[in-house]
Amino acid sequence: MAIPLSRRLDFSEIPQIDVGVLLAGDSTDGLIDALESACTDVGFFYVHNHGVAPELISELREQASLYFNQPMADKMKLAITPQMRGYLPLDYSSYEGEERAAKSHQEGFWVGYDRPLSSERAMEGPNVWPDYPPGLKTAMLNYFEAVERLSVALQRGFAMALGLGETGLDAHFIDPMSLLKLNHYPPQDAPESVKHIGVVPHSDSGAFTILWQDDGEGLEIENKNGEWIGAPSIPDTFVINIGNVMQIWTDGRFSSTPHRVINRGGRDRYSIPFFVNPGRDAPIGPLENQAAEPAEPFSKYIQERLRRTFPVAQIPEYTGP
Repeated sequence: MAIPLSRRLDFSEIPQIDVGVLLAGDSTDGLIDALESACTDVGFFYVHNHGVAPELISELREQASLYFNQPMADKMKLAITPQMRGYLPLDYSSYEGEERAAKSHQEGFWVGYDRPLSSERAMEGPNVWPDYPPGLKTAMLNYFEAVERLSVALQRGFAMALGLGETGLDAHFIDPMSLLKLNHYPPQDAPESVKHIGVVPHSDSGAFTILWQDDGEGLEIENKNGEWIGAPSIPDTFVINIGNVMQIWTDGRFSSTPHRVINRGGRDRYSIPFFVNPGRDAPIGPLENQAAEPAEPFSKYIQERLRRTFPVAQIPEYTGP
């Protein structure tokens, strides 16, 4: 599936939206208009009143620090699997970005929905958990549950912004394949080139992403002039960004905007992205054409994309539904 070209967006700041009404199961015209504008004009926005308790965030941040500060040999005991579960090592090579074989100065730990391993569901399987720190599993699962509630509210807000009605996208998110990841960025001590920065310029593969980030700067978003606009941490907010799937569904109306991470702060940086993905059978094509034109399922789209992005995971070729 070819991704529609992003419109070159003219923005110099990132909007902030209070989504408390959505979490309460309601909406207002002003809120839906703000969502539509943010998704079409920027592709990124901050959310306030997101419903995720601060203590869940702080506990997971602490557990992430304990986990990543282990020796590499201990972390590699749970090296990333083809199901995108486990540890992604520091300075992994990626075929995405401006040049092939770019390195991201980042390490990560992935979990998803805990489902049985099946050769027919190559991107799904059981989670793997380290022995240390002992509180990591509980912290990740508690956070996963809370941020998933936010994802459902946002998904329905996007549906209303597209004029589909509150439940207009629900069928595409049956048995979703969403993933939660812990990120650790050591201080950036190499030249700022695409060959070696926190995360090389890219767009996210899924529907949308819900990101918590540590204090300070690092995340940057590219506008139409090639300028990188900083998206620093704002207390008590998440950053939301549109992914490629939503851009495809809307035929380019919602923008999956390029972004990167450079850790210039001179200290360790942590972030926690929740990658909101549709169900494995969700069609990946413009919404208005899906009834008339068959589209490839999300399972095929995401497996091919992740094979290119994470060769270290040794993801097999897609062989069928």
